[in-house]
Amino acid sequence: MDKLKMHTPNKADENFRKLAELFPNAVTEAIDENGEVVRAIDKDVLMQEISTTVVEGKEERYQFTWPDKKKAVLLANAPIAKTLRPCPDESVGRDGAPGGFDSENLYIEGDNLEVLKLLQETYLGKIKMIYIDPPYNTGGDFVYRDKFAKSTEEYLSNSGQYDEDGNMLVENTESNGRFHTDWLNMIYSRLKLAKDLLAEDGFIAISIGEEENDNIRKICDEIFGSLNFRNILALRRYDKNINLQFASEGLSTMNVGLEYIYIYSRDPKTKMVAIYKSSNEERIDSGYWKGFWNNADRPSMRYDICGYTPQDGQWKWKKEVAYEALSNYKEYVEEFSTSMTLEDYWVKTGKCKRFLRRKEGGSGKNMGVEHWVAPAEGILRNSNWSDLLISKPSGIPFDSPKNPDVLVQLIRLFAVNGDDIVLDFFSGSATTAHAVMKLNSEDGGNRKYIMVQLPEKTSEKSEAYKEGYKNICEIGKERIRRAGAKIREENPLATMDLDIGFRVLKCDSTNMKDVYYKPDEYDLSLFEKLEDNIKEDRTGEDLLFQVMLDLGVSLSSKIEKTLIDSKKVFNVAGNYLIACFDSDITDDTVTAIAKQKPYYFVMRDSSLADDSVATNFDQIFATYSPGTVRKVL
Repeated sequence: MDKLKMHTPNKADENFRKLAELFPNAVTEAIDENGEVVRAIDKDVLMQEISTTVVEGKEERYQFTWPDKKKAVLLANAPIAKTLRPCPDESVGRDGAPGGFDSENLYIEGDNLEVLKLLQETYLGKIKMIYIDPPYNTGGDFVYRDKFAKSTEEYLSNSGQYDEDGNMLVENTESNGRFHTDWLNMIYSRLKLAKDLLAEDGFIAISIGEEENDNIRKICDEIFGSLNFRNILALRRYDKNINLQFASEGLSTMNVGLEYIYIYSRDPKTKMVAIYKSSNEERIDSGYWKGFWNNADRPSMRYDICGYTPQDGQWKWKKEVAYEALSNYKEYVEEFSTSMTLEDYWVKTGKCKRFLRRKEGGSGKNMGVEHWVAPAEGILRNSNWSDLLISKPSGIPFDSPKNPDVLVQLIRLFAVNGDDIVLDFFSGSATTAHAVMKLNSEDGGNRKYIMVQLPEKTSEKSEAYKEGYKNICEIGKERIRRAGAKIREENPLATMDLDIGFRVLKCDSTNMKDVYYKPDEYDLSLFEKLEDNIKEDRTGEDLLFQVMLDLGVSLSSKIEKTLIDSKKVFNVAGNYLIACFDSDITDDTVTAIAKQKPYYFVMRDSSLADDSVATNFDQIFATYSPGTVRKVL
């Protein structure tokens, strides 16, 4: 029987194998600095094969680089010996029942770099949509402190990426000499791993502010390919930011009221779904307009938009108009903010018209910039938490939550349908999960989500902490619970079969002892003192999920537990995987399992009761299920 590797793949090994398959004549061996023979690629042979120039050394070339970029690549490729441990007590059943573990949605707590590595086997090329809202690097954000290990062995032995104070996140202030470098290193390795998870017709959408706007475009062009750039959406942040744009007597130096969503596809031939609606008088009156983003200097393309003066040319300012808009905003705050939204105020009073611009048709990567604003409906803008879920005082405090309606529109735009999976590995307050459930409730879909979030501690001074939320994961899980309950409450008949639950998994050190990975480093006399190579505090459920990760079995698969001759047996995905980690397994147990004809059967290396059972094991499977792949821990 084969032994499971129980750690993530080494991406560098995979890349080498791919290159060797394409150009076997370029594979060679060389002597490293330690005098050891190592694998190598002969660049001269490779140059002949690809008939082009290979740039090396300090020769000038077009490139986007920063300190430690090469280490960030190594970090993305390096394997880790980690696992995901199930937490049924914190999970919610698909019907909303606390402690249920039958949901197909996943909420994963842990370092998203490690989690992305763990998901590589199971979800390679299976994610239809990725949405992330990473730290914008505003000068006070916290970024991951990643460990740039010198070798695969060092990285595998690393039990966690924490600093000397036990912190995984560090505040990235503008006074830091590596301000942009630390952010770039953090985001680059994670996006590099995320690309491999995308389906061929998949999309990734990334929210970002002005601070790293230019850099995220360059990184995405490099990782996903510039041909896969689809669009940039400009999204207004909050009503409270609008007055900042009238600072002094013109525009501020930064678009403080805007953030951007960069969209890339996995394949350049993949197209988004048009979701624009036809113009009519009613929609125009409510501030909606659509049309081609071209020839914008034509008189018919000039429209009033929050202080802009079309009479003097589009996008130009008049001092008195700016003051008038600011005055209108103050009037709204002082007199109407408690009774209507800012959008309704502008629409109903006619004091400032705003328009939604979409581009219909078009091809290639120059598809224009879309400004998503919907005054009458309040859609496609970010707003306060109380607007999103539950009105005060029972709302959950969270800084800068996203609007689920924005995510709903993106899901539609990317044609995420059926059983498609949506991944968000900077989950925050779990807006993406909210959006998936919301859309499923509207069209009867069965879309699934995977949320990944580091259990970052909330500040003791924050409202969230005072209300009992000790980390962001507690906020995200509570939001999903409330959002699911509210969706079910608003339309109980249509949502009877809606999955509003989630399985909680937590990233942890491997279930296996060091001897499992490096047996040659241990004195053979010690093995007699070791019962097995599994840590004492790990359960059968813990082992099952690491096996599922190793074999590429979906983590949302149906799991049934039965007893066979008093031994606990796990049946995953209808006989696809059967596992038993109990000891003293007899011939009768093996026979009962073999008769179920699983695709995989897994057990501990020390599970069999005696040498006689070990001798009969292969013969039993040869008789009842010769096609079963047998593995041991």
